[in-house]
Amino acid sequence: MFNLSEGELYCGLCHVPLENGPITLRYMGNDFPILMPKCPMCGLGLIPEELATGKIFDVERALEDK
Repeated sequence: MFNLSEGELYCGLCHVPLENGPITLRYMGNDFPILMPKCPMCGLGLIPEELATGKIFDVERALEDK
């Protein structure tokens, strides 16, 4: 789970604080459920840059190599 201090990040659309919650990443027909900051109103999730350029990038490469 992403370390999120209460009230630290806000949704750009709804202007409410993000909360940790389940989101599903979909890539090449595969679903990956993870806990990430998301808006409690619209459901949009935030993927931190270090996760996108780290673990998610590694998973993308592994799936594309199959």
